[in-house]
Amino acid sequence: MSWWHRLFRKPPRLDPAHRARVDHYVRLGQPDLRDSLREMRFVVVDVETTGLRPHHDRLIAIGAIPVEETLVSLERGFEVVLRQNKPSTNGNILVHGIDGTTQLSGREPAEALTEFLDFVGKDLLVGFHANFDRVMITRAMRKALGIELENPWLDLAVVTPELLPERAGGAATLDDWTERLGIENPARHNAVADALVTAQLLQVTLAAAQERRLESGADLMEIERAGRWLTAHR
Repeated sequence: MSWWHRLFRKPPRLDPAHRARVDHYVRLGQPDLRDSLREMRFVVVDVETTGLRPHHDRLIAIGAIPVEETLVSLERGFEVVLRQNKPSTNGNILVHGIDGTTQLSGREPAEALTEFLDFVGKDLLVGFHANFDRVMITRAMRKALGIELENPWLDLAVVTPELLPERAGGAATLDDWTERLGIENPARHNAVADALVTAQLLQVTLAAAQERRLESGADLMEIERAGRWLTAHR
């Protein structure tokens, strides 16, 4: 779809309950990234999709795990499967394990994504190669709710190597990092399971940040900006 069609596309109709919850999200203030890392609430996010093209494929599932006061809150995790008009390919199902019946009977996208907004608020979101997750969720949210996802994001694929350079050599994927750090993931390509191991990677990264006397979310965002600049100029 061209930018022209996106610009003039009518926003989706939402029932009053969904509209009120979406409006509440929009009114929320941005998190204060100057807060101490020990006091911040991070929400680690992972998605499952119909493929690896973020601007073309569909969002199937979201998993999210909060990290509060540097501790993983497993009991407060979030997971949802969005209802699909048609299931993804058999090859894709073999990757994430969400069968066609589950996809066809998932939650209505407007409800699923509103629940996600209720869960995350405007807290700092964290992912590994986070831009993929960000684009997939934002596209789905724009279509189902008519709004943009406004949360700041932190990408551990950039930040962790900068803070753990002695462990970074050759590590490019989440699997590389979990293997090096001894983090087990018995359900790879399950959204909430991948969010959980990424949350554990965030814990290690936060510990490294504190050893370097980094004190706030803004410090981590600056590390990411510097890391992206260095990657572009190496």
